[in-house]
Formats: sequence, C-alpha cells, structure tokens
Amino acid sequence: MATHHLTVSASDPPLLAVLKGERRDPPPVWLMRQAGRYLPEYRALRAEKGGFLELVYDSDAAAEITIQPLRRFGMDGAILFSDILIVPHAMGLGLTFGPGEGPQLSPALHDADFSGLTPNPAHFAKIYETVAKVRAAIDPKVTMLGFAGSPWTIATYMVAGHGSKDQAETRRLAYRDPGAFQALIDRIVDVTVDYLSGQIEAGAQAIQLFDSWAGTLSPAQFERWVIAPNAAITGKLMVRHPDVPVIGFPKGAGAKLAAYARETGVDAVGLDETIDPAWAAATLPEGMPVQGNLDPLVLIAGGDALADAVRRIRITLADRPHVFNLGHGIQQDTPIAHVEQLFDLLRQPL
Repeated sequence: MATHHLTVSASDPPLLAVLKGERRDPPPVWLMRQAGRYLPEYRALRAEKGGFLELVYDSDAAAEITIQPLRRFGMDGAILFSDILIVPHAMGLGLTFGPGEGPQLSPALHDADFSGLTPNPAHFAKIYETVAKVRAAIDPKVTMLGFAGSPWTIATYMVAGHGSKDQAETRRLAYRDPGAFQALIDRIVDVTVDYLSGQIEAGAQAIQLFDSWAGTLSPAQFERWVIAPNAAITGKLMVRHPDVPVIGFPKGAGAKLAAYARETGVDAVGLDETIDPAWAAATLPEGMPVQGNLDPLVLIAGGDALADAVRRIRITLADRPHVFNLGHGIQQDTPIAHVEQLFDLLRQPL
C-alpha cells in the first residue's frame, strides 16, 4: 500500500496536525457519539423535531446537534451528526429507527440478490449541507470530521436487515457465495468513496471509517472483507483528496489491527478499549497516529478510576501522535459532570 505523506501546515488546527503526524501535549480530544442522547439539549431538540432520521436529514438540526458538545465541552473535533446506514438508505433500502430498538433495513438481502440496489447520489445532499453549515460555524481551531461505515459493517446490516451480535448470517453468505458478496462489497466501496468525497468537498477536514463489526471475522476473512475494501476506499480518496487524513477504526480487531494499520493505507488508527495501548505503541507502524482508547464505562464511573485511566493512556502513548478519544461511543447514561472531569484532566500537562 502506498504511504500517504501528509504535510502539517502552520494553519492546521491541533487535531488535524496530530492526524498528519505531529505530537501535541495535551493531546487533542473528541469523543465518538459526542453529539447525542447523553446531552439534555439533544434530547430536547429530538423531542421537538421527531425521530432520529428526521434530525439527520434536517441540515439545520443536524448542524446544531453537531455543535452542541463543542459549546459545552470545547472538543478539538466536530464529528458530523449522521448515521452509517445513510449509505444503504441511499442505495434504495428502507431505513427505520423504531423506539427502543436498533435500526432496521428493508428488504433484508438474505438471498444475495443485489440487483435492485440503485445508488442515488442526490440522497446525500442534506448531509453535505450539514457539513458545510458546521464548518462555517465552528472555530477554525476545531477540525471538522466526516465519516462513513466501512463496507463489511454496512454489508452486515444490509444482509441481515438489522444489527446482530455475531453477524452469522452475513458471514455464512460470504463463505457460501463469495463472488456475490464481493459484488456487494465493491458496490458499497464505490458509493462510500463518492459519499466521503462529497463530505470533504463540503468542508470535512478528516474522515473516519467505522468498522463496528470487524471483530467477528477470522484472519483470512478479515483480510478480504475488512482490509481490502478499506484499502480500496483509502486509495481512491487519496487520489481525489491527497491532503485529507483518514482514520480507520476496526472495532474488535485485536492483534489483526497491526495488519490493518500496515495494509489499508489509513493515516491513523482508532484503538477500542480492549487494545492495550502499550501493545499499540510497540507494534503499530512507527510514527502512525493513534486515537483512543478510554473505556466508555470508566467515563460513567468517573472519579479516581477515570483519572487513573486517562493518565495511563496518556503516559503510554506519549511518544506517538495521539488523539484522545473513547474506545467506542459515549453511552447515553454518561453523567455530564464526568465528561467535564475528563476535559479538566486532559487540559493538564502530564
């Protein structure tokens, strides 16, 4: 995989500089799912506007939600308020978010008939509007982050019609008919590249690829369905937008993260909470920025447990470009006071 050489500019905000390979202390910080249900101001807006998807496709509301945590905590990154399943929605599948249940896609593609998938690029227009509105509104010291789901994770929802613990249905299909499954993955890659490119053109300064269900695959399947498609996306984005860093986050990858970091061409990798930062510091390519990896549950605990965990992560990753983040998304029952404690801790030198 070609190495992506990114140059830090004096005008780059701190988070962007670190994603391009510069070390900063204290480290810049943003939190996965920082815009959302743990914030009373989010819950108030959702109650006023209706359902989750209505918020995502209302660019004024989505921009407001993206900015809410910045006002409260002063993050270094603004992550687009949206959802990874906007891509299959744009490919013609029905998408619903029922009360108290996860997202549902219909029809589920159990039978490997992907002929009805017809991407509609116009579907993304409201998302691009959100990116542009946020970028125009935020302080230039804050980095605007766009994102998409990685093809394997998107495919698991498309095949099963919903999330699952072990992705068995999709894994069976990938073994039974790898040619058909490859065709689906390739189609997701093409739509995702265009979607991320549109986000960048609208103002996103860095991109994150979320592979939330990467953890259930065998090494050979991980190579084919996680590493290869993410490498394809990264390579195509690098040609179109050579100055925009890509963060890869294959949750649950474990030791396979080393191959992912070497082979996908991503500029930075996210560490989930199960990865030992000392292992990452010793094993990942030299100088590669890492992001993470505070356990979202220790943020809920707060107090000394939180202080100890933050310090341990910062010390262990002190010799590497490091973006402080959670190991996965912030939980909706996280106390606001503990997020405030986290930011107080992070603003102190080690």
